Amino acid sequence: MDHGGSLERARALFPGAPEPFVDLSTGINPNSYPLFELPATALSRLPEPGRARDLAAVAATAYGAPSAANVVPAPGTQILLPRIASLVRPGRAFVLGPTYQEHARAAAIAGHEVAEVRSFERLAEADLAVVVNPNNPDGRVVSRADLLGLAEKLRARSGLLVVDEAFMDVGPQAQSLAGDVDGGGIVVLRSFGKFYGLAGIRLGFALAHPDIAGRLEEELGPWSVAVPSLEYGIKALSDADWQREMRTTLAHAAHRLDQAFARAGVVVTGGTPLFRHVDIPDAAGLFKALGRGGILVRSFADRPTQLRCGLPGTEIEWRRLDIALGDWAQDRQPVGEGDVS
Repeated sequence: MDHGGSLERARALFPGAPEPFVDLSTGINPNSYPLFELPATALSRLPEPGRARDLAAVAATAYGAPSAANVVPAPGTQILLPRIASLVRPGRAFVLGPTYQEHARAAAIAGHEVAEVRSFERLAEADLAVVVNPNNPDGRVVSRADLLGLAEKLRARSGLLVVDEAFMDVGPQAQSLAGDVDGGGIVVLRSFGKFYGLAGIRLGFALAHPDIAGRLEEELGPWSVAVPSLEYGIKALSDADWQREMRTTLAHAAHRLDQAFARAGVVVTGGTPLFRHVDIPDAAGLFKALGRGGILVRSFADRPTQLRCGLPGTEIEWRRLDIALGDWAQDRQPVGEGDVS
């Protein structure tokens, strides 16, 4: 499947573009958590089980899960998807879309008959229901009350609700289901790399009833999370001051990005503080114009009028984006428009 974040693909598409590329094709925070010195044994020893337990406890506090027993640390949420889908016997898997396509692929791997549905109400007919909340790429948010109602309906039929909260760090915290997983029938996914800007750490979490958490831990086996990931996760998830200040920084940056699009005549139609979503007839033209300027945004083969754009990380990157957007807008201006007689 096509995903954002591939500079190899960008260079193949736009071989004459100026370097370095400005990669705005992901929703990864360009202001990453500060690097720090790791223990000397970080790469020479196996991870200690105690540090994994420490990480689970810190994550439970940071995400609002009932306890560490509800938290399963993993080497990224991606590896969890087919395992979670396998918690339910093969049946019907409905994914509320359009959204992140790996959920549908993982459910198919687990043997489910998969369908992407546009109606939230239809999810109640599934054995496995998946909601990305806030949604990627348009930022749609489903209320906690609606999700809990859906979970109750699924639970009565031995079904499972999976809520991917990869962007909830910058979303409406009151809508998170992290604190509700003890009721059973719910698995919440939380991604570390996006908000903390450390995607290469490959760290993520499943939050679930202890019985489900135990099954997932058994499948992952020992030493599933590397020592550097454990240490960064423990430190960053404990740093409430950084988290609070970063949410403010990202909100300001998202507003600045909205203004940059507005100057080019583009209205932002959704998103989160980590990415913005636009839906315009000339999305393909804008994608190409930005690419030729060395700026990569996310396009969608099945949604040709839509683009997703992440946040520039430096003033140079902001300036390059402003110039590319301005050039695209100028090229689209009808001949003679703006002339003064």
